[in-house]
Amino acid sequence: MEKSSGGFFFSWSEAFQSGVESAGGKGWNLGRLEQYGFKVPAGGVLAAGAYQCFIEENNLLEDTGEISQSINIGNIGEREIERKLLLLREKIRAGHIPSNIRDELVSHLKTSGMLDKPIAVRSSASAEDSAKASFAGIHESFLNVLGIDNILSAIKRCYASLWTPQAVAYRRKMGIKDEEVGQAVVIMEMVKAQAAGVAFTCDPQTGREDMFVVNANFGLGESVVNGAIEPDTYYLDVSAYRAMPNIKKKKIGSKKGITEVIASGGTHFVPYGDLASQQVLPDENIEKLGLLLMRVFESLGECEEHQDVEWAFDGRDFVLLQARPVTALPSYTFEALKSKKRIWSNGNYRDAVPMVISPLNRRLMKNSIDTIQYTGFSEPGYPMPEGFQFSRFVKGRLYCDMSALQWAYYDSTGMLPKDFNPFWGGHQPEIEIEDSDPFKGEIGLERQSRAMKGVSLIMEAAANATSTFTEFISSVESLIGDGFDRIPDQDFIDKYNELGQIFKAYCEKFSFLSGVGTLPLWSLLQKLYGYLGPRVMIALNGLMVGGELKITSADHGYRLIELAELARQDKAAIQYLTGDNFNPCTWEEHLPESSPFKKEFRKFIKEYGHRAVYELDIINPRWEEDPSYLLDIIKSTMATANLEQWKNKQKEKFNQAWAEVAEKIPPEEQAEIQKGIKDARDGAAVREMTKSVMVMALKAYRLMALELGDRLTQRGIIEESGDIFYCSWSDLVSILDGDWNGDGLRTLVAARKASQREKESLMPPDVILGEEPVYSEPAALSSGDSLPGVGAAAGKASGVARLIRHPGEGNKLQPGDVLVAPSTDPGWTPLFLRACAVVMETGGYLSHGSIVAREYGVPAVVNVQGAMKVIEEGQNIVVDGDEGKVYFQN
Repeated sequence: MEKSSGGFFFSWSEAFQSGVESAGGKGWNLGRLEQYGFKVPAGGVLAAGAYQCFIEENNLLEDTGEISQSINIGNIGEREIERKLLLLREKIRAGHIPSNIRDELVSHLKTSGMLDKPIAVRSSASAEDSAKASFAGIHESFLNVLGIDNILSAIKRCYASLWTPQAVAYRRKMGIKDEEVGQAVVIMEMVKAQAAGVAFTCDPQTGREDMFVVNANFGLGESVVNGAIEPDTYYLDVSAYRAMPNIKKKKIGSKKGITEVIASGGTHFVPYGDLASQQVLPDENIEKLGLLLMRVFESLGECEEHQDVEWAFDGRDFVLLQARPVTALPSYTFEALKSKKRIWSNGNYRDAVPMVISPLNRRLMKNSIDTIQYTGFSEPGYPMPEGFQFSRFVKGRLYCDMSALQWAYYDSTGMLPKDFNPFWGGHQPEIEIEDSDPFKGEIGLERQSRAMKGVSLIMEAAANATSTFTEFISSVESLIGDGFDRIPDQDFIDKYNELGQIFKAYCEKFSFLSGVGTLPLWSLLQKLYGYLGPRVMIALNGLMVGGELKITSADHGYRLIELAELARQDKAAIQYLTGDNFNPCTWEEHLPESSPFKKEFRKFIKEYGHRAVYELDIINPRWEEDPSYLLDIIKSTMATANLEQWKNKQKEKFNQAWAEVAEKIPPEEQAEIQKGIKDARDGAAVREMTKSVMVMALKAYRLMALELGDRLTQRGIIEESGDIFYCSWSDLVSILDGDWNGDGLRTLVAARKASQREKESLMPPDVILGEEPVYSEPAALSSGDSLPGVGAAAGKASGVARLIRHPGEGNKLQPGDVLVAPSTDPGWTPLFLRACAVVMETGGYLSHGSIVAREYGVPAVVNVQGAMKVIEEGQNIVVDGDEGKVYFQN
């Protein structure tokens, strides 16, 4: 067992460094809290090694070993077994703590001034308070312990509590071996609590994750923990759109007493009536506690593990007494799914957010995606479970509850899972639907009615799209104004709240704006199917090539080709781009104002500079900050760029597709089909613009973060400005509001960076069934040595496969190569113009990459399971976007 520098007693910082094996779950978490800047009582941890020495010193190894061998889950309740356990506990309580451990403990308590103060002595087993097992209420703790003899006695009673029938039974149930559990002991000063209680960063009774629940009573928290009274219960709305958690509702408990300290030691319950009906915490303090809980959730739980927190209020500050993961949360989902294993998938999410998301952006990103999906169902009238969240983080990456999403689409509008998955993308299984005819009976009429309401909302969004975009952009630009460098700290909170309301309102419209790209395409598909049958998708893909209306995520590429052509004729641009000291970030300084290329590139940046590669994470620089990616593409294509040739190829593809359609459709109906094509293209443009406009709000969040990064660096709170992205907004709000001076933030940032690196090194599973990760195996080769996928863009092309895992590797892709990628977001799409074809491991028919590939006329097959594993770098492959297959050439 690891010891502290002095021996067996750890300070909080030593407990933090020593880890859970030595400090135990409770001790290690308190060490983390203290090091991360939370207020915890003065104290430390008697290491688990001291327990081992105690057992050896008192010749109890044989007793504990015999019990470990003889007790199993079947005989735990037998009288003889209970007698053995009782005898062991009596031996432990009668034992003596080795003199070196006793002397060290006394020395530390004297030095820290705690020896003559009331002390809390609390068990901290090494397997306790973990994500796997909480041991809640299993091991003993003692409050208001006075004097060294009583402290030593309490320590031995903590040791003995390892060997109660309930403790041994819990270990057997959880599959934890006795020898795996060492007993450390937390020893800390008692807090003079005016109020105390427990709090959860979720609702532990229902499983809801969109609210915090706080239980509170006057006096010590023991009355709340042991259920002696009915406490106050406060429910907090913790939306990321607001800086501070807001009180959602309150239930004032019928508190019939408080736990108080006894002058001679220990505690007792005192009945009373005067305070029974009074609210324990004023509203302002409830919200401050809510912000503190958010910091705990984002610091210890990393937005993944909900936390169970014991707290006390001393009249001035909240003090944290314990924090541990919530280990058994009920499944909060649709009634029809409650008995079924939940299916989590990264399909579709991998297009836009495949990465481990930065700490500063986690809650905001998750909240916005959940808002988009929730309102997509609730606005047409479907009765969603209140506060339901479709998303969760797993090792820092976002996953979607596909069982819930498939069910919601089925139950709200009648869409069957088999029809949903190809459009969504991913490799998740389909949920089982007993009723294959979703439109029969009264419930079927309700589904049709909601579907029509959804269509109406999409049509309304289409009609108002331009004004919606303009109004949103204007609101964001007005909020940004001249920047954030002159506003006082406190005003950032108001700006954050103002931006949050703008962003939330847009997210609530997002689903229907995005649907503007789906509805006309679906309508066109239905019209064509009667004439073209199975070839309808091939024809449809061809008809979407090279539209006149701008699709913003495709327009990036067109404009970059034009800029490359312009640069080829601009001597200043050639000199700058091909010079030995080419620096993409100094184009404004190095190019003269007379340069035509500079003038056009400036226009490009003004229009698209708010965008970035993987732009939904605000840690990533926007193109206006760092145009390296853009200028590298321009530089590498300058010699070969030819937009006219590209457009001619697109026109040829479209004409071929139209010729096939025109041959099979009566002349009198062709005008309607042509209108349908235009509507589908227009819809695709709105869909892509919807995301581009959304990114404007993220630009504002990033600008706020950058300014705060500079300020906190200047004040020495963080080491460098980029560390701001490893903070959380709850950290920043606490500092801006004056509740926290930022001490400990550097340590927290370092821990988050280490966690980020570790998570990024992990291979993310494609699907998680319940809690079991499932890694997609490469799809089996079909007849003809081909890999199956979804044909997303028409045509067939062959070339050398280039496995590109990030757009930053785009220089590996030479003109005429096949781009093979795990997924793509709009930032990837300029690379499409260099490729003869595109293959993606995930993605659906309506993913951003698919839309752009169709517009460009680049053959594409998406959702090819395991493509990055089975296709080899440099291998010759054929991409058949018509059939949705990838062939291997000899």
